[in-house]
Amino acid sequence: MKHHQKAEKEDLNYVYYLVGILSGLFTGAIINVSCIWILVGGLFGLLTAAFFVHVLAKSSEDF
Repeated sequence: MKHHQKAEKEDLNYVYYLVGILSGLFTGAIINVSCIWILVGGLFGLLTAAFFVHVLAKSSEDF
């Protein structure tokens, strides 16, 4: 048992940011009003992911 290393938890927060920005970019592209909405959609997706990681997912660390 001395030689067993404890498994470290990997930080997978980047997945939330990646999914948020890609879905925001995709939504902005679907709206197709102008190219600026693709960037706005990506920004909103990134902000939503940041909110999820720092507010909602933080409470699940207690379990």
